[in-house]
Amino acid sequence: MSFCLQCHQLRNSRKQLVFDVSKDESTVSITVVGASGDLAKKKIFPALFALYYEGCLPKHFTIFGYARSKMTDAELRNMVSKTLACRIDKRENCGEKIDQFLKRCFYHSGQYDSQENFAELDKKLKEHEGGRVSNRLFYLSIPPNIFIDAVKCTSSSASSGIGWTRVIVEKPFGRDSDSSAALTKALKQYLEEDQIFRIDHYLGKELVENLSVLRFSNLIFEPLWSRQYIRNVQLIFSEDFGTEGRGGYFDNYGILRDIMQNHLLQILALFAMETPVSLDAEDIRNEKVKVLRSMRPLQLEDVVVGQYKSHTKGGVTYPAYIDDNTVPKGSLTPTFAAAALFIDNARWDGVPFLMKAGKALHKKRAEIRVQFRHVPGNLYNQNFETDLDQATNELIIRVQPDEAIDLKINNKVPGLGMRLDHSNLNLHYAARYSKEIPDAYERLLLDAIEGERRLFIRSDELDAAWALFTPVLKELEEKNIIPEYYPYGSRGPVGAHYLAARYNVRWGDLGI
Repeated sequence: MSFCLQCHQLRNSRKQLVFDVSKDESTVSITVVGASGDLAKKKIFPALFALYYEGCLPKHFTIFGYARSKMTDAELRNMVSKTLACRIDKRENCGEKIDQFLKRCFYHSGQYDSQENFAELDKKLKEHEGGRVSNRLFYLSIPPNIFIDAVKCTSSSASSGIGWTRVIVEKPFGRDSDSSAALTKALKQYLEEDQIFRIDHYLGKELVENLSVLRFSNLIFEPLWSRQYIRNVQLIFSEDFGTEGRGGYFDNYGILRDIMQNHLLQILALFAMETPVSLDAEDIRNEKVKVLRSMRPLQLEDVVVGQYKSHTKGGVTYPAYIDDNTVPKGSLTPTFAAAALFIDNARWDGVPFLMKAGKALHKKRAEIRVQFRHVPGNLYNQNFETDLDQATNELIIRVQPDEAIDLKINNKVPGLGMRLDHSNLNLHYAARYSKEIPDAYERLLLDAIEGERRLFIRSDELDAAWALFTPVLKELEEKNIIPEYYPYGSRGPVGAHYLAARYNVRWGDLGI
């Protein structure tokens, strides 16, 4: 099934369709605010082209770049063209498709706080909309300190008069509960909640999308999805590179805010939620909020923080975090964190949810590992000697790279003796499906255009997430907790292993 056909089936299955009335009389104008930045060039424009290439954008659409940089339409198209590529499995007419797409791309230079500049943008948008019903999507690919100025100008000077207006907001959504609440309050001065699309690109990843399918459409998993059968759940995120010039941004947030409080916590909520009434966005988000509100606020004793230091390997010296010229000297900002979280409800009471996230580690990976309980009265315990962990069934959902689902089982080794082994039942996406997996931004942009909010974060979700992390973040900063230093390219601080051992858990990725 082609992705194009999937798009049309997806549209037909949703209650709210963007183009369900008089398709030829409506148009979608997509404005990328901050069009000259890296995110726009590397992710947003390529994702929009992929949607166009797959036939998922409406017949009438226009894309505008907006930024302070002086640039012509031709210069924008030249910049964008360098990052576009056609899918591996669809190479036909690639150059022609790129040319057609670029003809739909235009540029307007202006300040982010200038209503006059946004009014000029509005005039240009109307020229391209040609009197059709205008629907407008604004993607704020800009620093958070200018969100409100841009939203104010968008709302007052460039909103659609007769269609919908939606705004995609990139993280970070504040630094703690207070700043997040202030940002939400300010946004709602100019927009309704259903106009605000808070994007977390991890929710658009294929294996995260597959999480609820795996659980709710397979009878073998749903009955096991509780404290009765699951011993612990691990959410692991690691990068094999450091900040590399992005230290100025990263140092203001750290790994707990940058990865744990949003990406990993959102995945945890999806994993642990009760069965929603339906696949409607509000039903799913309601269940996620219930999970977050059932969780204990994170305690300092359940957190380990680390920071990578310089390390020489194979004759190559890798720099420490504080060697980055954009990082303040003597910074204590964590580049690694491990945490134990708990959900105090009937389904998950007592089950540790362990998170681990870090930069400059030995391997790049993002995965969910579900370790099941030992078999009571296992007849074959003696065959595993004293290490029962070797006999633990484990479900591994690898989000990236090399997307896969593995189920670790025990089996007999062929032969006359009784020797046991553990093997993986494996669904490796690249081997099973010839089609290239769409980028997360493609899915999320398509959802925003179609008004599907399921994978976007609601304001009460955000409040509940910050309530869990704000106390420990403040305590770390007020007490100037010194992070445990770990060598660049290692497996992280030793303290993370002690934290897991306290809850009788062994990190599942250590044997990889």
